[in-house]
Amino acid sequence: FDKEKKDCLNRIDKSKKGSVDKEIRQLVDCINSLSDYYTTSSCSGRILLIIIPKSGKKCDVDFLLASHDKVNFKEIKACLENIPEQDLWFRQESMILHVACRTIEDAQKILDLSTLAGFKHSGIITTKKKIIVEIIGSEQFDTIIAKHGNVFVSDEHLRLLVSEANKKLEINSRKIKKFYERIESLKAQMAQSS
Repeated sequence: FDKEKKDCLNRIDKSKKGSVDKEIRQLVDCINSLSDYYTTSSCSGRILLIIIPKSGKKCDVDFLLASHDKVNFKEIKACLENIPEQDLWFRQESMILHVACRTIEDAQKILDLSTLAGFKHSGIITTKKKIIVEIIGSEQFDTIIAKHGNVFVSDEHLRLLVSEANKKLEINSRKIKKFYERIESLKAQMAQSS
């Protein structure tokens, strides 16, 4: 476990962004400072305008907009000026975090803390080599807003989508903060018992 943790944390970030999101950095660093845990992937949550290719493959998706912060109507509207003749989706995603755990008991501890923080769509994934806790927020939605390059939602509807996405991102941020506080408490407990 210790070698896998060291190797994972020293590996270059392969995400498109190339770094941990600022909204989740403190939480990730806190988890990685604990001897029985390390993060394998993370996203703090985001708002997207995406073109999904005919192949349906995630790696082939084109991002017209990807923001880990709140967005406004004008920036979304500007992205819709010259869209390709494909389907365009408005999507808001919540936090997702994968945490490798030394033991199943350690996994249960972090799963319980994530659930108490409000991340109820979480679970333990076990393989022969690893125990991973997948922590996912429930604040998310997506909807198609253009078909074959033709935007079919009104400005009023687009404003509503922006407002709802920003609200959900804010709820997500509060849950991240709660989870961080619970991990800090776990860290303090572990320090006292060692």
